[in-house]
Amino acid sequence: MGNAHGRFAIKRIYDEPADDDGCRVLVDRLWPRGVSKERAALELWLKEIAPSPPLRRKFAHMQERFADFREQYEAELEQNPAVGQLLDLAAREGKVTLLYGARDPEVNHARVLLEFLQSRQP
Repeated sequence: MGNAHGRFAIKRIYDEPADDDGCRVLVDRLWPRGVSKERAALELWLKEIAPSPPLRRKFAHMQERFADFREQYEAELEQNPAVGQLLDLAAREGKVTLLYGARDPEVNHARVLLEFLQSRQP
């Protein structure tokens, strides 16, 4: 049976795809360097869920800006119809793995997105 609302995970797109990834969704606005479409093994590239370009430039993956970035990105997500798309996808597929290209597994937008989505689930 599993749970009705599905589960989310995050993973670097440079890591090997795994059988338990479920539905693989790239959540970066830009295609990650050096990754072929085949290797990415994506179901969906959801550019619209990524932070806006101005916000991304302002953050620039700097640890000391992460708290501010999180707040602003969450505000963007509140207004973003793609959030509903991901929640529906998880409910349908059971598991959705959000893929990102950033080097740092903690300081990146996919981590914020993961926690945001989890907080929206029943």
